[in-house]
Amino acid sequence: MRLLIQGVLSAVLLVGPLSAAQRFIVQVVGGLPPLNTACVAFGCDVVEDLGAPNDQFFLITIPDGRAVAPFVQELSQVPGVVDLEPDLIVSLSQSGPTAPAALYDTRLVPYFGVDVRHGYVAQPAAKIVSIHKTQHELDVAGRGTVAIIDTGVDPTHPVLQNVLVPGYDFTRNEQGYGSEDADLNQSTVAVVDGDGPADVNGSTVATVGQSNASQLNTPQYADFGHGTMVAGVVHLVAPKAMIMALKAFQADGSGYLSDIVRALYWAANHNARVVNMSFSMAQRSTALNVAIDYVTTVGLICVASVGNQGIETTVYPAAFKDVMGVASTSNNDVRSTFSNYGTPLVWVAAPGEGIITIYPFGAYAAAWGTSFSAPFVTGTVALLLDVSWNMGYSEAAQAIAQAKPIDDPTLGHGLLDIYLAVQAAKSPQFALSY
Repeated sequence: MRLLIQGVLSAVLLVGPLSAAQRFIVQVVGGLPPLNTACVAFGCDVVEDLGAPNDQFFLITIPDGRAVAPFVQELSQVPGVVDLEPDLIVSLSQSGPTAPAALYDTRLVPYFGVDVRHGYVAQPAAKIVSIHKTQHELDVAGRGTVAIIDTGVDPTHPVLQNVLVPGYDFTRNEQGYGSEDADLNQSTVAVVDGDGPADVNGSTVATVGQSNASQLNTPQYADFGHGTMVAGVVHLVAPKAMIMALKAFQADGSGYLSDIVRALYWAANHNARVVNMSFSMAQRSTALNVAIDYVTTVGLICVASVGNQGIETTVYPAAFKDVMGVASTSNNDVRSTFSNYGTPLVWVAAPGEGIITIYPFGAYAAAWGTSFSAPFVTGTVALLLDVSWNMGYSEAAQAIAQAKPIDDPTLGHGLLDIYLAVQAAKSPQFALSY
């Protein structure tokens, strides 16, 4: 099957209403016992431990129709309850312009043990950030495990099959490979064999196959493939790094904040070294902040997209300390009109327009958005680990700050230059700094 897709503008966490069963994330000193006692008194249910050390954070619910404000006031006064926040429903948004020419370059070429499309490895973005020059001249190809908190991946995609390690599907509480395919209802979504290019709707992910195929352009599948596409960019940069899919979002792009928090602790407890978070939210979350602080202290290096509202703003997790926020640039090295910007939100920028990457069903796609800028930096961190396995967040951020200057002070240290980052990490002076 050959599938041509366009029009994916990435990941912004859009906060929606709470679900019918009102959900809250509670931080409790003393763990489960005092929370159980409080829930007996106030009529709430403890759903699960979010995985923080010392049983700090829990997901709880209250019955449908229960007044929220009085419950929050009552629970907040319980000794040991440190913080209480709604478990927000978040979603990914997208749209996109015309597919770039490289998407139609279907010649197969070898790439670290697997045949891939020439348009994927030779796309403009790869040259802009010096991917192949770095790999060949500095002898790096990636090391360690990269955790991708997203919609999952297609574990059967030929490009990913040799680089996946077991992950987790937090939307179903299932171990495995965080498969996106589990979201497909085969009675309504057909995947057909065919050689013709797909029809495209710029406001949706894709139309699959021939003109009579069922379409992946309904709200139910609005962000199907997003995680696979992010993984494809990481693999392009660091083809020998392993990928761990942590599925916290449904195919419609919605997911719970609590599942993102759980995914961070899972990554820390299952030997990941880098975390890619191609999403953003306006609200600051204590639970998310504590989780990022924890995973950083145990050696994970966090990267996040800065969002696509095209404004100077503050969004999370990119704005948290010890997270590298990544903005988007065009192939002409100027800020993408959709990309958020500003300091200290943005650490560096990376290409984010018409990025050629993989898509489920063995296919390829073109993607737009800061979601697809962030994994260029994430993959670069995996290359840095190839230089020094003991590198932590501060050292990785310092290396990546060795970027290409651009005439835009709102884009942090400038445009990602993978060659300069790895070269800096290899220098004796840099090695002495950590």
